[in-house]
Amino acid sequence: MNYTDTEIKTMGIEALITKLGEVEAGRFISLIIREPFDYTIRQRNLWENKSVEDLSKLAMASRIEG
Repeated sequence: MNYTDTEIKTMGIEALITKLGEVEAGRFISLIIREPFDYTIRQRNLWENKSVEDLSKLAMASRIEG
């Protein structure tokens, strides 16, 4: 399913509040905003030890479960 950026932000905030409560969710957001973050680098490092075949298997398993 493809969500808009606004939908993702809304769902993320709701998930944080559900899990952490309003005060801690706000604190988490403040911590994230203060730290430099590069999504591209994070993604590159996240999968650096996985082959294309490994990623394909993970994607297929996720699709079957999801």
